[in-house]
Amino acid sequence: MTSAPVAKKVPTQRIHHGDLFVDEYEWLRAKDDPEVVEHLKAENAYTDAVTAGQEQLRQDIFNEIKNRTQETDLSVPARKKDWWYYSRTEEGKQYSIHCRVRATDTGDVARDWTPPEVLPGRPVDGEEVLLDGNAEAEGKPFFSLGGLAVSEDGNLLAYCVDNAGDERFTLRIKDLRSGEVLPDEIPNVFYGLAFSPDASQVFYTLVDDSWRPYQVKSHRLGTAVEQDELIYQEDDVAMWTGFDLSADRTQLLIGISCSEYSEYRVLDLTDQGKGLATLIPRSERVLYEPEPLRVEGQLHYLLTHDRGAKNSMVSLVAADQFERPIADQDWRTVVEHDDAVRVHGATVTETHVLVSVRKDTTMRVQILPRRGLATPAQPAPIEPGFDEELYTCNLAGAEFESPLIRLSYTSYFTPARVYDYLLDGGALILRKETEVRGGYRSEDYVAERQWATAADGTRIPLSVLRRRDLRQDGTNPAVIYAYGSYEISMDPGFSISRLSLLDRGIIFVVAHIRGGGEMGRTWYENGKKLSKKNTFTDFVDATDHVAGSGWADPDRIAAIGGSAGGLLVGAVANLAPEKYRAIVAQVPFVDTLTTILDPELPLSALEWEEWGNPITDPEVYQYMKEYTPYENVRATAYPRIAAVTSFNDTRVLYVEPAKWVAKLREVTTGSEPIVLKTEMDGGHGGASGRYERWKDVAWDYAFVADALGATSVLPSAVNVAG
Repeated sequence: MTSAPVAKKVPTQRIHHGDLFVDEYEWLRAKDDPEVVEHLKAENAYTDAVTAGQEQLRQDIFNEIKNRTQETDLSVPARKKDWWYYSRTEEGKQYSIHCRVRATDTGDVARDWTPPEVLPGRPVDGEEVLLDGNAEAEGKPFFSLGGLAVSEDGNLLAYCVDNAGDERFTLRIKDLRSGEVLPDEIPNVFYGLAFSPDASQVFYTLVDDSWRPYQVKSHRLGTAVEQDELIYQEDDVAMWTGFDLSADRTQLLIGISCSEYSEYRVLDLTDQGKGLATLIPRSERVLYEPEPLRVEGQLHYLLTHDRGAKNSMVSLVAADQFERPIADQDWRTVVEHDDAVRVHGATVTETHVLVSVRKDTTMRVQILPRRGLATPAQPAPIEPGFDEELYTCNLAGAEFESPLIRLSYTSYFTPARVYDYLLDGGALILRKETEVRGGYRSEDYVAERQWATAADGTRIPLSVLRRRDLRQDGTNPAVIYAYGSYEISMDPGFSISRLSLLDRGIIFVVAHIRGGGEMGRTWYENGKKLSKKNTFTDFVDATDHVAGSGWADPDRIAAIGGSAGGLLVGAVANLAPEKYRAIVAQVPFVDTLTTILDPELPLSALEWEEWGNPITDPEVYQYMKEYTPYENVRATAYPRIAAVTSFNDTRVLYVEPAKWVAKLREVTTGSEPIVLKTEMDGGHGGASGRYERWKDVAWDYAFVADALGATSVLPSAVNVAG
């Protein structure tokens, strides 16, 4: 067996609030140092040697994913103005192909808004290819699209391409009439782009040196990039800036926000000379999102906000009200606050208001007519209903002039569905259910809600997934997965790759721990800042519940988490290493304190709203020091651990897992292997291309299945994956 690389020690001192921390592996941060690159390559070689016996299992899982996936597939066409837009994939090709066909108007609403029948693998009459990701990616080490926008007249396409994995994109513009790519090319832009309604401008965002989006600019087609107009610049390093076009395409909405409050500057696109207008200033500490609409000819804003509403609510406010002090403004209620319902956002069409809410942990969409809005005549919202208990329904599309909206639906064992909902009459039309090949039958599996009890008495929801034929005999292996930060929820969703674990008899548990958003805003607030440790102890308590449920073998439990979920499993490894057979930490945020202490590092200043500011607050510093995984590695028997990262990741730098693995290996008293796998060309999401992503997933799952002794498909599932 190849011996594990031993990182040299170069003591670096860090002093804050009188506390001295000596960091012996900080030298690994020097990305351009050949010695660092060689160390990472040596780690990869060691990882390959340690996991060589898993190669067949990895190949098996990859093949199962491939055999279940309809490789030549397409999205349901969505109508915008005179065209139906869709994307398709082809067998053997890594990336999507973005296309369109012309729409027709007959005057028959149902017919005109019924998507054309486009069948996988068959040529489409009149198809125009807007962008072929495979052609764009040819000869490049990495390929990712950061945005795609078509002008209102359908003549121009703007798109952003990343060829390094560092999430810095090059913006290009293509004339769809001629197929020519225009000379206008803008480097180093961020996600998000939009055309002005008259297609004379493209709006885009730039990031600063710490990868914080801070500028919104306008490029006029045919002019030099150096002449691009700066529309807005945000200088507060703790605020994130982005923009959107309003639903009616009349305003540019520039949002400046952190996780606790926001500010919107709006630009009237019909009269840009008036400049930006501020709605509610950040000094009011209101977290809100606006959507303009006209009521009886007068400009109003539909506000989703948390003013006096922890879980947020929706109000209607006339535009002229924002000229007054906030206490004197007239806000009329559209959706009232509810302690049991989290309101996530609202948008509008010409005739309706659409509200995204979370109720009983699941996402759903509520629909209100604009007639009688915020008056006693306003009717109760309509909510399309579904049969399953655990599901996710999201608004997937709502063109302003459209007579229907598009909904996406999925659950743990229902593949993604696309519905159209007719706003007039309420008919729900199933347009597509994603095909799963290889004899997949949803009835072979069970998803159920269980509740773990935390040490402080809080009930933690768990989604427990398994094959129906498993017995409750305490012998089954289990994987526990969670995230638990930023109010991000781990919502029910179908996963082809997860079937490969389930079919090996592994119970898959999603723990909806505090710090996520599954149970509303308070659930999130009880897992951030000086309550962050609840996130980690909730995971351990969820593990104890699974171990004691009669379903799982307590000695055959593994943990998986990524990014902030990597911080989670890193902290859990220190808290309760004996409870896990293996841990997979994907792009893990494990050197948390060092990162947050350096405002020059990517996104650090933005993170103060999530974790607190340890630079200025000694209590926050001490609290974070008590849980940051790297600084709490101790002499104990750690389980088998794989840290998976990308050299070009701009969100969680490769150095965090590199240092963590070096420290773990130095002090563990156990004999289980601890490995670091670094994708040298990838970004935060790993390698690019769907086949490469499947290989990444297969690697992680094989590592876990091998550790749990669950490498063989159950006899009852042998023929499922073909």
